[in-house]
Amino acid sequence: MDDQTQALAATPAPGNFTLGKLTEKLPPHVWFGVSAVFHYLGPAFAVLLFPHVGVLGMAWLRIATAALIFAPLTRPWRSFARADRTTRLLLLAFGACLAVMNCSFYLALDRLPISLVAAIEFVGIIGVAAIGLRSTRNLAALAIAVAGTLLLIDVRWSDDPIGLFWAILNGALFVGYIVLGHRVAASGAGSGIAGLGAAMAIAFIVVLPIGFTDALPAFFSLPLLLAAIGVGICSSVIPYICDQLAMSRLPRASFALMLSLLPVTATLIGVVVLRQIPSFIDCLGIALVVAGVAFHKPASAG
Repeated sequence: MDDQTQALAATPAPGNFTLGKLTEKLPPHVWFGVSAVFHYLGPAFAVLLFPHVGVLGMAWLRIATAALIFAPLTRPWRSFARADRTTRLLLLAFGACLAVMNCSFYLALDRLPISLVAAIEFVGIIGVAAIGLRSTRNLAALAIAVAGTLLLIDVRWSDDPIGLFWAILNGALFVGYIVLGHRVAASGAGSGIAGLGAAMAIAFIVVLPIGFTDALPAFFSLPLLLAAIGVGICSSVIPYICDQLAMSRLPRASFALMLSLLPVTATLIGVVVLRQIPSFIDCLGIALVVAGVAFHKPASAG
């Protein structure tokens, strides 16, 4: 996967989903910022729904919502049918990764604080950022961001081995999401958003038999169904679209380092939605992560 990829909307194919000139005018960091907010906003609300639809039921509803929204916009069956064998395998891998990642993420959130799950996610992408480092400045920026993340972890690993297993699995799959997402964004079969729609349809097929029974109560309660749909939009539609728009114009290493902002947004959203108040050490960690991201210099084009 080349570090430099072309913009998604540069040459949109007829019928593909595109946000038009807006994708070209706004810098990729703006798209990333939107993604960073919604990446944990939706899951934070999902935690509140776990008692009503179960953990896997909520994961099912999240993926189903995203797949149904993407379907008419991206026509995933066409993207998959027109793709070559290599791209089809890529989409299958991306879809399976999305499905298992979302399930393991919610299973971790059910047992661990959202800030700890987010910090473990970042541990996995340190290697992705390190692979693309091209300067001492970026190495220093990454070190600062890592230090901040370690403080956010609070060096207080949970004594819940099952929760840690799901969190670590989610972190490993999040690395796969970054790598596969970049390849989808750079694939020649339509736009990255079209590829994302195809992958989301595949993810829905994967989870279809897993959480359907748990999700059934939502279909008998309109307020619960609407809440679940809202979580799906906030969790798997808005952030994933914004990720693709950012991935298509940022080097993979730069995108991976920007992801160090996620423990920050997770902590802040934990305060607002879940009333998880950070300590002084947590606030210091947030400051270091922000400093690392600000100090980072994206790799030059070319």
